[in-house]
Amino acid sequence: MILDGHSPDAIHQAAVLLRGGGLVAFPTETVYGLGADATSDTAVAGIFAAKGRPSDHPLIVHVASGVAGAEAVSRFAQPLPPFAALLVKAFWPGPLTLIVTRQHGVGAAAAGGQDTIGLRCPAHPVAQALLAACMAQGVPGLAGPSANRFGRVSPTTAAHVQHEFGDDLMVIDGGPCHVGIESTIVDCSRGAPVLLRPGGITRAQIEAVCGERVREPAELAQPDPRASGTLEAHYAPNAKLRLMDARALQTGLDVLGADAAHIAVWSRSLLTSRSQRVRQRRMPDDAVAAAQQLFAVLREFDAGGAKLIWIETPPDSPEWEGVRDRLRRAAAA
Repeated sequence: MILDGHSPDAIHQAAVLLRGGGLVAFPTETVYGLGADATSDTAVAGIFAAKGRPSDHPLIVHVASGVAGAEAVSRFAQPLPPFAALLVKAFWPGPLTLIVTRQHGVGAAAAGGQDTIGLRCPAHPVAQALLAACMAQGVPGLAGPSANRFGRVSPTTAAHVQHEFGDDLMVIDGGPCHVGIESTIVDCSRGAPVLLRPGGITRAQIEAVCGERVREPAELAQPDPRASGTLEAHYAPNAKLRLMDARALQTGLDVLGADAAHIAVWSRSLLTSRSQRVRQRRMPDDAVAAAQQLFAVLREFDAGGAKLIWIETPPDSPEWEGVRDRLRRAAAA
C-alpha cells in the first residue's frame, strides 16, 4: 500500500504502525528505507526477516533533526568525539552516517550485536516528518536499511519498493530520491575518521570539516566495525553486470554484431551496435546525476529482460568514488 508522504494522516498512520512494532518503507534523499522502531529488537527482527538479511549485518538508525534528534543521538550513542560532532554540525541533515560507540542496553539488534551503532539524520522532508511523528509516539529512531531484498538493487522510488515487497507493506511516497546512492559511512569509534563506504559526501568534504586526514580501514590496527552496505558483493541486479572501458564495450558490440541480444549498455561514450536488441542508455558526464540515476537504470534494465548489463567504467576521480564503489560491488555479485 502506497500512501502520500505529504499527507499528515499518512504520516500519523505510519508512526502508529511503527510504534506497534510494524514495518514501514519511507523515503530519504539517498534511497528508500525499510523502517522499524530501533529500540525494539522484536521490530528490528522483522526487517531482517523481510529482507532475508543476516541478523549480524548491522542497520543504520535514522534520527530527527534539531533538539529532538540530539536527544535521540544521546539515547543511542555515548558522547561523540569532537571530530564526529563537527561532522554532525556540518552535514546533518544529510547523506552521512556515523559509526559511533553504542549506549549499553539500547539498539543491540539494530547494531548487529556490536558495541558500535550507525546513526544518520536524513534530509528528506517526508523522512523528517515521519521521524518527528515517531518521536511523538515514543519512538526515538528508526532502523532503516534500503527497502529491498538483501544484496539486491536499492530502491529510489515508492514503486520500486512495492515491486520488491507487494501491497501488504506500507510505503510512504516522497517521490524519487535525489541523491540516489546510499549515504557515506564514516567510522568515528576508533579515535580517527575512517571511510567505510563512499557516498554523496566526499572524502575531501569530510577532511575539510574534520581538519584531519580521513583514514582507510587498513590503516588502523583494530578491526573495522561491521557496517551496512560494505560487503564485497552487493547492490546487484538480476542480470550479470560487467564494467568495461569504452573501447572494450565497442569491441564487444562489434564482435556480437547483429546477433547481440539481451544486452543493456550504460555508457558516457557514444557506442554503436548493429543489433536492434541491444538497449543503450546514456550515462551522465556529471557524477551527481549519474548517482541519482544508477539504481533506477539497473532496475529498468532488469525489467526489460536484460541478461547482461555492460557499463562503462566511471572516471577515476574523487567525485565518482561513490558510483565506482556501488558498481564494483554489483559486478562482484
